[in-house]
Amino acid sequence: MPHQKRSNLQSAAESFCNAFASQKPLDEIFNHFSSRYEISAHEHGLKQLAPFLGREYTGEKGVKEYFETLAKYLSYENMKFSTYVVDAAENRVSVRGQATFTWTSTGQSWDEIFTYVLAFDEDGKVVKYEVWADSGAAYLASKGQLDELRKG
Repeated sequence: MPHQKRSNLQSAAESFCNAFASQKPLDEIFNHFSSRYEISAHEHGLKQLAPFLGREYTGEKGVKEYFETLAKYLSYENMKFSTYVVDAAENRVSVRGQATFTWTSTGQSWDEIFTYVLAFDEDGKVVKYEVWADSGAAYLASKGQLDELRKG
């Protein structure tokens, strides 16, 4: 059974990540979240750097607010995922992602490597979605200073 559980968790994580990478509608992404338990989303970082950082979004309403806030400020392309690490004992999967992000109001873009940690319920649905990303690049892009910094 441990091998089956491990492969089920990886499959659930891949399915969620592929939906996000393909920029599926929010309702379709939400199909990957648990309806049995309270769900949450948390993008780690100093909350003063971006409106979606440093706070816990809880419940369906809160998690939708997180994704809507993210979409208001950022766009992304060429998102890919690799290096899935499955912890079957804790029902968690850590995954490495990469994409090109753009702060929409300034048009400044950056290539980024980030990490998701996804916790799942017994049905393979996401209960907790955590992100570790480059909050410094996001902040500089939001202020229109990222390109200037790169020029040196």
